[in-house]
Amino acid sequence: MRSGRVVVCWAVYMIKPLERYFEFSRLGTNWRTEVLAGVTTFLTMAYIVVVNPSILEKTGMALSAVTAATCLSAAFGSILMGIVARYPIALAPGMGLNAYFTYTVCLRMHIPWPTALGAVFLSGIVFLLLTLFGIRQLILKAIPQELYAAVACGIGLFIAFIGLTKAGLVVGDPATLVRLGNIKDPMTALALLGLAIMVTLEIWKVKGSILIGILTVTAVAWAMGLVHWTPAAGGLQSLTATAFKLDIPGALHVGLVEIVFIFLFVDLFDNLGTLVAVTKRAGLQAQDHSIPRLNRILFTDATATVFGSLTGTSTVTSYVESTAGVAAGGRSGITAIVTGLLFLVALVAAPFVGIVPGAATAPALILVGSMMLVTVTEVRWTDPLVAIPAFLTLILIPLTYSIANGLGFGMIAWAVLHLAAGKARPKDWLLYLLALLFLIRFIYLSAS
Repeated sequence: MRSGRVVVCWAVYMIKPLERYFEFSRLGTNWRTEVLAGVTTFLTMAYIVVVNPSILEKTGMALSAVTAATCLSAAFGSILMGIVARYPIALAPGMGLNAYFTYTVCLRMHIPWPTALGAVFLSGIVFLLLTLFGIRQLILKAIPQELYAAVACGIGLFIAFIGLTKAGLVVGDPATLVRLGNIKDPMTALALLGLAIMVTLEIWKVKGSILIGILTVTAVAWAMGLVHWTPAAGGLQSLTATAFKLDIPGALHVGLVEIVFIFLFVDLFDNLGTLVAVTKRAGLQAQDHSIPRLNRILFTDATATVFGSLTGTSTVTSYVESTAGVAAGGRSGITAIVTGLLFLVALVAAPFVGIVPGAATAPALILVGSMMLVTVTEVRWTDPLVAIPAFLTLILIPLTYSIANGLGFGMIAWAVLHLAAGKARPKDWLLYLLALLFLIRFIYLSAS
Protein backbone atom coordinates (compact mmCIF):
# COMPACT_ATOMS: atom_id res chain seq x y z
CA MET A 1 0.00 0.00 0.00
CA ARG A 2 2.81 2.34 0.90
CA SER A 3 4.57 1.74 -2.42
CA GLY A 4 1.28 2.49 -4.19
CA ARG A 5 0.96 5.82 -2.41
CA VAL A 6 4.56 6.63 -3.31
CA VAL A 7 3.84 5.99 -6.99
CA VAL A 8 0.71 8.19 -6.87
CA CYS A 9 2.59 11.00 -5.14
CA TRP A 10 5.42 10.75 -7.64
CA ALA A 11 2.93 10.89 -10.56
CA VAL A 12 1.24 13.98 -9.11
CA TYR A 13 4.64 15.57 -8.52
CA MET A 14 5.56 15.02 -12.19
CA ILE A 15 2.19 15.92 -13.73
CA LYS A 16 1.76 19.35 -12.13
CA PRO A 17 4.94 20.85 -13.70
CA LEU A 18 3.86 19.42 -17.07
CA GLU A 19 0.46 21.05 -16.76
CA ARG A 20 2.17 24.36 -16.00
CA TYR A 21 4.59 23.99 -18.92
CA PHE A 22 1.77 23.24 -21.37
CA GLU A 23 -0.41 25.97 -19.82
CA PHE A 24 -3.43 23.76 -19.16
CA SER A 25 -5.02 26.34 -16.86
CA ARG A 26 -4.72 29.26 -19.30
CA LEU A 27 -5.91 27.19 -22.24
CA GLY A 28 -8.78 25.64 -20.27
CA THR A 29 -7.83 22.08 -21.13
CA ASN A 30 -7.05 18.81 -19.34
CA TRP A 31 -5.31 15.49 -19.93
CA ARG A 32 -8.43 13.63 -21.07
CA THR A 33 -9.29 16.26 -23.66
CA GLU A 34 -5.73 16.50 -24.96
CA VAL A 35 -5.32 12.72 -25.28
CA LEU A 36 -8.66 12.33 -27.08
CA ALA A 37 -7.72 15.20 -29.41
CA GLY A 38 -4.37 13.57 -30.18
CA VAL A 39 -6.06 10.26 -30.99
CA THR A 40 -8.58 12.08 -33.21
CA THR A 41 -5.82 13.85 -35.15
CA PHE A 42 -3.95 10.56 -35.62
CA LEU A 43 -7.03 8.73 -36.89
CA THR A 44 -7.79 11.45 -39.47
CA MET A 45 -4.24 11.43 -40.85
CA ALA A 46 -3.20 7.79 -40.35
CA TYR A 47 -3.87 7.18 -44.05
CA ILE A 48 -0.48 8.72 -44.76
CA VAL A 49 1.21 5.58 -43.38
CA VAL A 50 -0.22 3.64 -46.32
CA VAL A 51 -0.55 6.34 -49.01
CA ASN A 52 2.90 7.94 -48.77
CA PRO A 53 4.82 4.65 -49.25
CA SER A 54 2.55 3.64 -52.13
CA ILE A 55 3.52 6.86 -53.94
CA LEU A 56 7.24 6.93 -53.13
CA GLU A 57 7.62 3.22 -53.92
CA LYS A 58 7.31 4.08 -57.62
CA THR A 59 10.71 5.80 -57.45
CA GLY A 60 12.38 2.47 -56.66
CA MET A 61 12.46 2.98 -52.89
CA ALA A 62 11.65 -0.07 -50.77
CA LEU A 63 8.02 -0.02 -49.61
CA SER A 64 8.80 -1.29 -46.10
CA ALA A 65 11.57 1.29 -45.67
CA VAL A 66 9.38 4.20 -46.75
CA THR A 67 6.60 2.99 -44.43
CA ALA A 68 9.03 3.03 -41.52
CA ALA A 69 10.41 6.44 -42.56
CA THR A 70 6.87 7.85 -42.81
CA CYS A 71 5.96 6.70 -39.29
CA LEU A 72 9.28 7.78 -37.77
CA SER A 73 9.36 11.24 -39.37
CA ALA A 74 5.71 11.89 -38.46
CA ALA A 75 6.41 10.82 -34.87
CA PHE A 76 9.55 12.95 -34.65
CA GLY A 77 7.95 16.07 -36.13
CA SER A 78 4.74 15.85 -34.10
CA ILE A 79 6.47 15.16 -30.78
CA LEU A 80 9.01 17.92 -31.41
CA MET A 81 6.19 20.34 -32.23
CA GLY A 82 4.41 19.41 -29.01
CA ILE A 83 7.47 19.72 -26.77
CA VAL A 84 9.25 22.71 -28.29
CA ALA A 85 6.45 24.84 -29.77
CA ARG A 86 3.61 23.50 -27.55
CA TYR A 87 0.99 23.64 -30.30
CA PRO A 88 -1.60 20.97 -31.26
CA ILE A 89 -0.15 20.70 -34.77
CA ALA A 90 0.85 17.29 -36.14
CA LEU A 91 3.37 16.78 -38.93
CA ALA A 92 3.96 14.07 -41.52
CA PRO A 93 5.27 13.72 -45.10
CA GLY A 94 3.09 16.07 -47.14
CA MET A 95 0.64 15.03 -49.82
CA GLY A 96 1.29 16.86 -53.09
CA LEU A 97 4.97 17.26 -52.34
CA ASN A 98 5.37 13.47 -52.30
CA ALA A 99 3.63 13.32 -55.70
CA TYR A 100 5.93 16.04 -57.07
CA PHE A 101 8.92 14.12 -55.65
CA THR A 102 7.85 10.90 -57.37
CA TYR A 103 6.14 11.77 -60.64
CA THR A 104 7.94 14.97 -61.65
CA VAL A 105 11.41 14.80 -60.12
CA CYS A 106 12.13 11.06 -60.21
CA LEU A 107 9.98 9.67 -63.04
CA ARG A 108 9.68 12.57 -65.50
CA MET A 109 13.07 14.20 -64.90
CA HIS A 110 14.79 10.82 -64.37
CA ILE A 111 16.54 11.96 -61.20
CA PRO A 112 17.52 9.11 -58.82
CA TRP A 113 15.62 9.07 -55.53
CA PRO A 114 18.78 9.53 -53.41
CA THR A 115 19.45 12.79 -55.29
CA ALA A 116 15.82 13.85 -54.84
CA LEU A 117 16.16 13.17 -51.10
CA GLY A 118 19.26 15.37 -51.16
CA ALA A 119 17.15 18.17 -52.64
CA VAL A 120 14.60 17.73 -49.84
CA PHE A 121 17.44 17.92 -47.29
CA LEU A 122 18.76 21.14 -48.82
CA SER A 123 15.29 22.71 -48.85
CA GLY A 124 15.03 21.89 -45.14
CA ILE A 125 18.41 23.51 -44.45
CA VAL A 126 17.37 26.65 -46.35
CA PHE A 127 14.14 26.58 -44.32
CA LEU A 128 16.18 26.58 -41.12
CA LEU A 129 18.31 29.48 -42.34
CA LEU A 130 15.23 31.51 -43.31
CA THR A 131 13.89 30.92 -39.81
CA LEU A 132 17.20 31.75 -38.14
CA PHE A 133 17.44 35.09 -39.94
CA GLY A 134 13.77 35.92 -39.35
CA ILE A 135 12.81 35.90 -43.05
CA ARG A 136 9.94 33.44 -42.63
CA GLN A 137 8.55 35.60 -39.86
CA LEU A 138 8.72 38.66 -42.14
CA ILE A 139 6.86 36.74 -44.85
CA LEU A 140 4.14 35.82 -42.39
CA LYS A 141 3.71 39.46 -41.37
CA ALA A 142 3.75 40.68 -45.00
CA ILE A 143 0.61 38.78 -45.98
CA PRO A 144 -2.63 40.71 -45.25
CA GLN A 145 -4.72 39.30 -42.41
CA GLU A 146 -7.80 39.15 -44.61
CA LEU A 147 -5.99 36.78 -46.95
CA TYR A 148 -5.20 34.58 -43.99
CA ALA A 149 -8.90 34.59 -43.08
CA ALA A 150 -9.58 33.44 -46.64
CA VAL A 151 -6.87 30.78 -46.30
CA ALA A 152 -8.59 29.40 -43.21
CA CYS A 153 -11.89 29.22 -45.11
CA GLY A 154 -10.18 27.73 -48.16
CA ILE A 155 -8.55 25.05 -46.03
CA GLY A 156 -11.95 24.35 -44.49
CA LEU A 157 -13.39 23.76 -47.96
CA PHE A 158 -10.28 21.78 -48.88
CA ILE A 159 -10.49 19.28 -46.04
CA ALA A 160 -14.28 19.08 -46.38
CA PHE A 161 -13.78 18.24 -50.07
CA ILE A 162 -11.27 15.54 -49.11
CA GLY A 163 -13.82 14.20 -46.64
CA LEU A 164 -16.62 14.23 -49.22
CA THR A 165 -14.48 12.29 -51.71
CA LYS A 166 -13.33 9.79 -49.06
CA ALA A 167 -16.98 9.27 -48.13
CA GLY A 168 -17.94 8.68 -51.77
CA LEU A 169 -20.40 11.57 -51.71
CA VAL A 170 -18.39 13.36 -54.40
CA VAL A 171 -16.88 11.32 -57.23
CA GLY A 172 -15.08 12.08 -60.46
CA ASP A 173 -16.93 12.53 -63.74
CA PRO A 174 -15.34 12.92 -67.20
CA ALA A 175 -18.04 15.35 -68.35
CA THR A 176 -18.50 17.57 -65.30
CA LEU A 177 -15.28 16.82 -63.37
CA VAL A 178 -17.27 15.91 -60.24
CA ARG A 179 -20.77 14.65 -59.44
CA LEU A 180 -22.80 13.20 -56.58
CA GLY A 181 -21.78 9.69 -55.60
CA ASN A 182 -23.98 6.69 -54.89
CA ILE A 183 -25.56 7.20 -51.46
CA LYS A 184 -26.80 3.58 -51.60
CA ASP A 185 -23.20 2.43 -51.29
CA PRO A 186 -22.81 0.95 -47.79
CA MET A 187 -19.61 2.87 -47.01
CA THR A 188 -21.13 6.15 -48.19
CA ALA A 189 -24.20 5.49 -46.07
CA LEU A 190 -21.94 4.77 -43.09
CA ALA A 191 -20.09 8.03 -43.65
CA LEU A 192 -23.41 9.90 -43.58
CA LEU A 193 -24.33 8.04 -40.39
CA GLY A 194 -20.99 9.07 -38.87
CA LEU A 195 -21.59 12.70 -39.82
CA ALA A 196 -25.05 12.62 -38.25
CA ILE A 197 -23.64 11.11 -35.04
CA MET A 198 -20.83 13.67 -34.81
CA VAL A 199 -23.06 16.68 -35.48
CA THR A 200 -25.68 15.47 -32.99
CA LEU A 201 -23.03 14.99 -30.31
CA GLU A 202 -21.61 18.42 -31.13
CA ILE A 203 -25.05 19.98 -30.67
CA TRP A 204 -25.31 18.29 -27.28
CA LYS A 205 -21.72 19.43 -26.53
CA VAL A 206 -20.49 15.90 -25.81
CA LYS A 207 -16.74 15.74 -25.26
CA GLY A 208 -14.93 13.61 -27.83
CA SER A 209 -17.82 13.73 -30.31
CA ILE A 210 -15.57 13.30 -33.35
CA LEU A 211 -13.66 10.37 -31.87
CA ILE A 212 -16.90 8.69 -30.75
CA GLY A 213 -18.24 9.02 -34.30
CA ILE A 214 -15.07 7.57 -35.83
CA LEU A 215 -15.03 4.57 -33.47
CA THR A 216 -18.76 3.94 -33.92
CA VAL A 217 -18.58 3.86 -37.72
CA THR A 218 -15.44 1.69 -37.56
CA ALA A 219 -17.21 -0.83 -35.32
CA VAL A 220 -20.30 -0.94 -37.57
CA ALA A 221 -18.19 -1.31 -40.71
CA TRP A 222 -16.31 -4.25 -39.21
CA ALA A 223 -19.51 -5.84 -37.96
CA MET A 224 -20.96 -5.62 -41.49
CA GLY A 225 -17.82 -7.09 -43.03
CA LEU A 226 -17.17 -3.96 -45.09
CA VAL A 227 -13.54 -3.37 -44.10
CA HIS A 228 -10.88 -4.85 -46.35
CA TRP A 229 -7.34 -3.68 -45.93
CA THR A 230 -3.92 -4.77 -47.11
CA PRO A 231 -1.42 -5.04 -44.25
CA ALA A 232 1.37 -2.50 -44.67
CA ALA A 233 4.97 -3.56 -44.41
CA GLY A 234 7.14 -1.79 -41.89
CA GLY A 235 9.33 -2.20 -38.86
CA LEU A 236 12.31 -0.18 -37.77
CA GLN A 237 14.78 -2.71 -39.16
CA SER A 238 13.58 -2.08 -42.71
CA LEU A 239 14.67 1.57 -42.47
CA THR A 240 18.23 0.65 -43.48
CA ALA A 241 17.21 0.58 -47.15
CA THR A 242 16.62 4.36 -47.25
CA ALA A 243 18.13 5.92 -44.11
CA PHE A 244 21.11 8.19 -44.87
CA LYS A 245 21.05 7.18 -48.55
CA LEU A 246 20.50 10.76 -49.75
CA ASP A 247 22.88 12.22 -52.32
CA ILE A 248 23.56 15.81 -51.23
CA PRO A 249 26.46 16.50 -53.66
CA GLY A 250 24.22 15.38 -56.54
CA ALA A 251 21.45 17.68 -55.36
CA LEU A 252 23.86 20.64 -55.35
CA HIS A 253 24.16 20.36 -59.12
CA VAL A 254 23.04 23.62 -60.73
CA GLY A 255 20.33 21.83 -62.71
CA LEU A 256 18.52 20.90 -59.49
CA VAL A 257 18.34 24.38 -57.99
CA GLU A 258 14.78 24.86 -59.25
CA ILE A 259 13.74 21.56 -57.63
CA VAL A 260 15.09 22.66 -54.26
CA PHE A 261 13.31 25.99 -54.76
CA ILE A 262 9.95 24.34 -55.50
CA PHE A 263 10.25 22.02 -52.48
CA LEU A 264 11.03 25.09 -50.38
CA PHE A 265 8.40 27.37 -51.90
CA VAL A 266 5.46 24.98 -51.70
CA ASP A 267 6.40 23.78 -48.22
CA LEU A 268 6.81 27.36 -46.97
CA PHE A 269 3.37 28.57 -48.01
CA ASP A 270 1.55 25.31 -47.28
CA ASN A 271 2.97 25.52 -43.77
CA LEU A 272 2.13 29.19 -43.25
CA GLY A 273 -1.43 28.62 -44.43
CA THR A 274 -1.91 25.56 -42.22
CA LEU A 275 -0.31 27.30 -39.25
CA VAL A 276 -2.61 30.30 -39.49
CA ALA A 277 -5.70 28.14 -40.02
CA VAL A 278 -5.04 25.84 -37.07
CA THR A 279 -4.08 28.60 -34.61
CA LYS A 280 -7.09 30.69 -35.68
CA ARG A 281 -9.44 27.73 -35.26
CA ALA A 282 -7.97 26.98 -31.82
CA GLY A 283 -8.11 30.61 -30.69
CA LEU A 284 -4.36 30.60 -30.07
CA GLN A 285 -3.51 33.81 -31.94
CA ALA A 286 -2.80 37.02 -30.03
CA GLN A 287 -5.14 40.02 -30.30
CA ASP A 288 -2.93 41.56 -33.00
CA HIS A 289 -3.22 38.29 -35.00
CA SER A 290 0.40 37.39 -34.23
CA ILE A 291 1.27 33.81 -33.30
CA PRO A 292 3.15 33.30 -30.01
CA ARG A 293 6.32 31.17 -30.18
CA LEU A 294 6.31 31.45 -33.97
CA ASN A 295 10.07 30.86 -34.20
CA ARG A 296 9.72 27.54 -32.39
CA ILE A 297 6.98 26.40 -34.75
CA LEU A 298 9.02 27.27 -37.83
CA PHE A 299 12.18 25.71 -36.38
CA THR A 300 10.29 22.48 -35.68
CA ASP A 301 8.86 22.40 -39.17
CA ALA A 302 12.23 22.84 -40.86
CA THR A 303 13.95 20.34 -38.57
CA ALA A 304 11.29 17.72 -39.31
CA THR A 305 11.92 18.09 -43.06
CA VAL A 306 15.66 17.59 -42.57
CA PHE A 307 15.01 14.57 -40.34
CA GLY A 308 12.56 13.10 -42.85
CA SER A 309 15.07 13.35 -45.70
CA LEU A 310 17.66 11.55 -43.56
CA THR A 311 15.28 8.67 -42.81
CA GLY A 312 14.13 8.41 -46.42
CA THR A 313 10.92 10.29 -47.16
CA SER A 314 9.79 13.44 -48.95
CA THR A 315 9.12 16.82 -47.33
CA VAL A 316 7.55 16.71 -43.85
CA THR A 317 4.97 19.41 -43.27
CA SER A 318 2.19 20.53 -40.92
CA TYR A 319 -1.12 18.75 -41.53
CA VAL A 320 -4.47 20.46 -41.94
CA GLU A 321 -6.02 17.38 -40.31
CA SER A 322 -4.70 18.85 -37.06
CA THR A 323 -7.87 20.93 -37.09
CA ALA A 324 -9.79 17.72 -36.31
CA GLY A 325 -7.90 17.44 -33.04
CA VAL A 326 -8.46 21.13 -32.35
CA ALA A 327 -12.19 20.67 -32.98
CA ALA A 328 -12.06 17.80 -30.46
CA GLY A 329 -10.72 20.26 -27.85
CA GLY A 330 -6.96 20.01 -28.32
CA ARG A 331 -5.21 23.23 -27.36
CA SER A 332 -1.71 22.33 -26.13
CA GLY A 333 1.35 20.47 -27.31
CA ILE A 334 0.12 17.31 -25.59
CA THR A 335 -2.26 16.78 -28.51
CA ALA A 336 0.66 16.72 -30.97
CA ILE A 337 2.74 14.53 -28.65
CA VAL A 338 -0.04 11.94 -28.39
CA THR A 339 -0.37 11.92 -32.18
CA GLY A 340 3.39 11.45 -32.50
CA LEU A 341 3.42 8.59 -30.00
CA LEU A 342 0.67 6.86 -31.97
CA PHE A 343 2.81 7.15 -35.10
CA LEU A 344 5.55 5.36 -33.13
CA VAL A 345 3.03 2.64 -32.34
CA ALA A 346 2.17 2.54 -36.05
CA LEU A 347 5.85 1.92 -36.75
CA VAL A 348 5.55 -1.36 -34.86
CA ALA A 349 1.95 -2.13 -35.80
CA ALA A 350 1.94 -0.92 -39.41
CA PRO A 351 -0.13 -3.92 -40.62
CA PHE A 352 -3.07 -2.70 -38.52
CA VAL A 353 -3.08 0.98 -39.50
CA GLY A 354 -5.74 0.40 -42.16
CA ILE A 355 -8.35 -1.02 -39.80
CA VAL A 356 -10.09 2.38 -39.58
CA PRO A 357 -11.97 2.81 -42.89
CA GLY A 358 -12.17 6.05 -44.82
CA ALA A 359 -15.91 6.15 -44.14
CA ALA A 360 -15.13 6.63 -40.44
CA THR A 361 -12.68 9.52 -40.79
CA ALA A 362 -14.38 11.24 -43.76
CA PRO A 363 -17.25 12.74 -41.71
CA ALA A 364 -14.72 14.16 -39.25
CA LEU A 365 -13.07 16.10 -42.08
CA ILE A 366 -16.46 17.32 -43.38
CA LEU A 367 -17.50 18.53 -39.92
CA VAL A 368 -14.19 20.24 -39.18
CA GLY A 369 -14.21 21.87 -42.62
CA SER A 370 -17.60 23.39 -41.95
CA MET A 371 -16.41 24.75 -38.60
CA MET A 372 -13.48 26.52 -40.25
CA LEU A 373 -15.73 28.72 -42.37
CA VAL A 374 -16.36 30.93 -39.35
CA THR A 375 -13.52 33.24 -40.46
CA VAL A 376 -15.37 34.18 -43.65
CA THR A 377 -16.90 37.15 -41.79
CA GLU A 378 -13.44 38.67 -41.31
CA VAL A 379 -13.20 39.52 -45.01
CA ARG A 380 -14.58 42.85 -46.28
CA TRP A 381 -16.65 41.36 -49.10
CA THR A 382 -18.03 44.77 -50.14
CA ASP A 383 -14.52 46.02 -51.07
CA PRO A 384 -13.32 44.57 -54.42
CA LEU A 385 -9.68 45.29 -53.49
CA VAL A 386 -10.07 42.75 -50.70
CA ALA A 387 -12.94 40.56 -51.88
CA ILE A 388 -11.46 39.39 -55.20
CA PRO A 389 -8.05 38.31 -53.79
CA ALA A 390 -9.80 36.67 -50.83
CA PHE A 391 -12.23 34.83 -53.10
CA LEU A 392 -9.46 33.55 -55.37
CA THR A 393 -7.54 32.35 -52.32
CA LEU A 394 -10.59 30.66 -50.83
CA ILE A 395 -11.81 28.92 -53.98
CA LEU A 396 -8.48 27.86 -55.53
CA ILE A 397 -7.19 26.05 -52.44
CA PRO A 398 -9.73 23.21 -52.81
CA LEU A 399 -10.01 23.39 -56.61
CA THR A 400 -6.24 23.13 -57.21
CA TYR A 401 -5.69 20.84 -54.20
CA SER A 402 -2.99 23.18 -52.91
CA ILE A 403 -2.84 25.76 -50.13
CA ALA A 404 0.18 27.37 -51.78
CA ASN A 405 -1.61 27.78 -55.12
CA GLY A 406 -4.63 29.45 -53.54
CA LEU A 407 -2.54 31.82 -51.45
CA GLY A 408 -0.33 32.55 -54.45
CA PHE A 409 -3.21 33.63 -56.68
CA GLY A 410 -4.66 35.68 -53.84
CA MET A 411 -1.38 37.54 -53.31
CA ILE A 412 -0.94 38.19 -57.02
CA ALA A 413 -4.49 39.55 -57.27
CA TRP A 414 -3.95 41.70 -54.16
CA ALA A 415 -0.76 43.20 -55.60
CA VAL A 416 -2.17 43.80 -59.09
CA LEU A 417 -5.41 45.39 -57.87
CA HIS A 418 -3.68 47.66 -55.37
CA LEU A 419 -1.19 48.77 -58.00
CA ALA A 420 -4.02 49.42 -60.50
CA ALA A 421 -5.97 51.41 -57.90
CA GLY A 422 -2.90 53.46 -56.97
CA LYS A 423 -3.04 52.19 -53.39
CA ALA A 424 0.27 50.37 -53.27
CA ARG A 425 2.39 51.29 -50.24
CA PRO A 426 6.22 51.22 -50.15
CA LYS A 427 6.16 49.42 -46.78
CA ASP A 428 4.41 46.47 -48.46
CA TRP A 429 7.38 45.80 -50.77
CA LEU A 430 7.78 42.20 -49.54
CA LEU A 431 4.20 41.38 -50.46
CA TYR A 432 4.82 42.53 -54.03
CA LEU A 433 8.07 40.59 -54.19
CA LEU A 434 6.29 37.43 -53.03
CA ALA A 435 3.52 38.02 -55.59
CA LEU A 436 6.18 38.30 -58.31
CA LEU A 437 7.85 35.07 -57.16
CA PHE A 438 4.50 33.30 -57.23
CA LEU A 439 3.84 34.61 -60.73
CA ILE A 440 7.24 33.33 -61.91
CA ARG A 441 6.54 29.96 -60.29
CA PHE A 442 3.15 29.62 -62.01
CA ILE A 443 4.67 30.57 -65.39
CA TYR A 444 7.50 28.06 -64.84
CA LEU A 445 5.10 25.26 -63.91
CA SER A 446 2.91 26.01 -66.93
CA ALA A 447 5.94 25.95 -69.24
CA SER A 448 7.11 22.62 -67.86
